[in-house]
Amino acid sequence: MLHLLLDAPAFAPEKIKLTIYLPPGYSRTARRYPVLYANDGQDMEAVGLQSTLAQLYRDKAIQPVIVVAIRMLADRASGYGLSDRAAARSLVGGSPIGPIGTRAQDYSAWVATALVPYVDAHYRTRQSARGRTMLGWSLGALNAFNLGWQYPEVFGQVGAFSPSFWLAADRGSTTVVQHTRLAQAMVDRGRKRAGLRMWFAVGTAEETKDRDGDGINDTVDDTQDLLQGYRGADGFRLRGLKQLGYTVNMDVAKHPSRHADATLFLLPGGVHNQASWKRMLPVFLRWAYGRH
Repeated sequence: MLHLLLDAPAFAPEKIKLTIYLPPGYSRTARRYPVLYANDGQDMEAVGLQSTLAQLYRDKAIQPVIVVAIRMLADRASGYGLSDRAAARSLVGGSPIGPIGTRAQDYSAWVATALVPYVDAHYRTRQSARGRTMLGWSLGALNAFNLGWQYPEVFGQVGAFSPSFWLAADRGSTTVVQHTRLAQAMVDRGRKRAGLRMWFAVGTAEETKDRDGDGINDTVDDTQDLLQGYRGADGFRLRGLKQLGYTVNMDVAKHPSRHADATLFLLPGGVHNQASWKRMLPVFLRWAYGRH
């Protein structure tokens, strides 16, 4: 385990803290390894990263992987959000704690164009999108999805636990929120990213709010809408990943398969905390790096 401080000019004088987890035997071989980049690096002990990897290695369940854990910035809500790469701007949404994602363009660009080349230059990595995965939870999952969507030539896989897909441009009413959710709108306006694979996980008990009154809590609903599209009672529609041509598995726990482009894992009784993300982690790692 190595600890690093890297410069990120957009966030100066703050430096970004990293922890690098090298797989067993790294120093004794010349092989190259896939890399898992993870937001909220300060949570790795709480989500059991090292113990989970160790068990999966003992079970010979996954191939070895380098993990690059990026500790959150001092202002987490500014960096973890969505961006428009083509326009070089952040896509800012509102929340009860204030604006979300005001620096998402700066952070996402730094990860994709500065951090990844640094890691590739200093470690024996598989230097292709297929060899790189981006992971996060909550707002960090929102940003992980953004990095895969905006930089598909850099990241070939995304893991998003309890993603904050509720983020909307306008919070004026429940209907307006449904119509202006930023991640869903980004997919609706987009096109299929060839080769990009995505794994989403949501706890079934993360909340009780049901914004559109369809009997499904908002955390599950917002993720489902991003995958399979949304059609409101008023006729308003947004395309999802399915409508863009992705194959979608809406409940991999009931229908196990690794072949879908986009996969949803529903954790029974899971809530919005590190203990639930710890339970999601081994399932995700088997999906991302499983031996077959």
